[in-house]
Amino acid sequence: MPRIDDTRPFVPLGLAVLTMSDTRALAEDRSGDVLTGRLAAAGHRLAGRAVVRDEVTAIRAAVQAWIDDPAVDVVITTGGTGFTGRDVTPEALEPLFTKRMDGFSAVFHALSFAKIGTSTVQSRVTAGLAGTTFVFVLPGSPGACTDAWDGILAYQLDYRYRPCNFVEIMPRLDEHLRRGV
Repeated sequence: MPRIDDTRPFVPLGLAVLTMSDTRALAEDRSGDVLTGRLAAAGHRLAGRAVVRDEVTAIRAAVQAWIDDPAVDVVITTGGTGFTGRDVTPEALEPLFTKRMDGFSAVFHALSFAKIGTSTVQSRVTAGLAGTTFVFVLPGSPGACTDAWDGILAYQLDYRYRPCNFVEIMPRLDEHLRRGV
């Protein structure tokens, strides 16, 4: 049965939050506020936060800088996952993934379907591992960010969560590089 194992210590991570928007600044970024509030309440450290325009080069550059920063363990983005012409976040970030996390999208859509029905198909939520950094690409609504954090990320980014979580495998994410494979 999934549970929090209180005999294990909490391990705080460095998380960066990036919002894609052509119209919002940091002061109006409600989705980013949801994520930063939840990660802080959980005990994690905000390692960076920014808002960039819905442009592939701007998105990719911001996330790549965080991937290259050893203080950042996880990047969470919000916005740009729809189907309009300006929604380019998956296109910007999926090429950075060394491993895709298809299960994240599946679980997110299951949670979302329970709340908003078939409208969940309008999101191209995705996730992956980029080097040794986890990257989660969320829709731009505060509700979707709440669902993703409360239903998935709060558990998978908590070392105490059993039967398994992302934190406990983090020391082994680069073992293929150490082996020369």
